[in-house]
Amino acid sequence: MAVKTIAGHELTPGKTVKDHIHVEGTELHVPHVLLCGRRPGSTVLISAGIHNAEYVGIQAAIELSNELDVDELCGSVVILPLINRSGFENRTMSRVFEDGKNLNRVFPGDRKGSEADRLAAMLFEVFIQKVDAYIDLHSGDGYETLIPYAYYLGDTPAEETAKRMVACVNTKYYVRSRCRTGGAYNLASVHGIPSVLIERGQLSLFSREEIEADKADVRNILRVLSVLPGEAISYPKTQLLEYSDDAPFTGCWYPEKQPGDLFRKGDKLGEIRDYFGRSLFTEFAPQDGVLLHQCASLNILEEGPMVTYGVPIND
Repeated sequence: MAVKTIAGHELTPGKTVKDHIHVEGTELHVPHVLLCGRRPGSTVLISAGIHNAEYVGIQAAIELSNELDVDELCGSVVILPLINRSGFENRTMSRVFEDGKNLNRVFPGDRKGSEADRLAAMLFEVFIQKVDAYIDLHSGDGYETLIPYAYYLGDTPAEETAKRMVACVNTKYYVRSRCRTGGAYNLASVHGIPSVLIERGQLSLFSREEIEADKADVRNILRVLSVLPGEAISYPKTQLLEYSDDAPFTGCWYPEKQPGDLFRKGDKLGEIRDYFGRSLFTEFAPQDGVLLHQCASLNILEEGPMVTYGVPIND
């Protein structure tokens, strides 16, 4: 049987690779780690830093790349600890530095497009489509507060496996997403690769507690996929339908709630004011729900993120 190859490296049992891959037509280079278990099994991709200021996942991925032992693995683990490296090195928050695009909105990308498009195309062709399962680590951005929760995509060929994966994430809530375009894990799911996205951390901070929680979730998922030995833990959760409202004006933002707060229909969620303190817009809850994440900076941008909330539904 032919040995699987990823990023030009054969997944030979017992092998560890730490390298960078060049994105053709750009100056971008993406660090990656291949950990090839000594026994056969699934190949799992772990990525972080699609949004480069979401530091909890980046640090968790770096640590996992040094802590996972190929002698324990059944199968292989591929880790991309910092996908948007140029954004990281230029502090561009969610954007790729060279073209200003949000990388997680352009998948599957375009090999003849701008830097973000080419980067997305390379990630899918070289990594995502070569694996059996995918874990994508995210956080709240530098201007966002957030409670931990997880996503998987519904109505896909691999939904049952993805649901078992998301059950391994130690959060109170999860979203069975309806979005099938733009994102890396969404694209993988549509192509039959069971995938989850974990949200943990906020405001571009990274605490030891959050990093360890991300690492524990990843290890737990690797157990349910039989890549690591041991029994996986399943955490009960509330399923949510997710809704996001973007800002209708640029101005000053004054939130009324905190992530994790429950609210009732008609409750005030926040207000945008101009630079004289005059009200431009008030956000009222259109239905009962729980606040998942929101803009936490004084400045808010027209058509930019304002509030994202979930509405509990029967599982």
